[in-house]
Amino acid sequence: MFDDLRVLLDTQAFLELSVYGLEKVSAAIRRAVEDEETDILLSSISVTEIAIKAAIGKLSFGAEQVSQGIKLLRITYIPYTPRHVQEMFRLPRVEGHRDPFDRMLIATALAENVPLVSSDKQFKRYKGLKVIR
Repeated sequence: MFDDLRVLLDTQAFLELSVYGLEKVSAAIRRAVEDEETDILLSSISVTEIAIKAAIGKLSFGAEQVSQGIKLLRITYIPYTPRHVQEMFRLPRVEGHRDPFDRMLIATALAENVPLVSSDKQFKRYKGLKVIR
């Protein structure tokens, strides 16, 4: 379906897929992640975001649930690397979109040259970013 058969999940997409499976996602996201040929990536940034939000009480999703989601979804876990950081320097300032986790995931997707799976409408404002919604 996709040229490189690799996609990066944003944090919200990972959470939704882990909790609800394919039933609450769009047809495009479903097609991308249910294809066994697709390498589904999850950044350490997303796991960090989940851990921080769980620690401050904004999210009820623990380490065990993250591990189960990774296994269930056949995820390839990737670290946030210096190449991803370098891409952050090239990201434009987008008015009204300051979320640092989102920006790190966008930089990761651009550096890896993979589509970002997300329902976030702000992401389409980043030139060159492929988004599966």
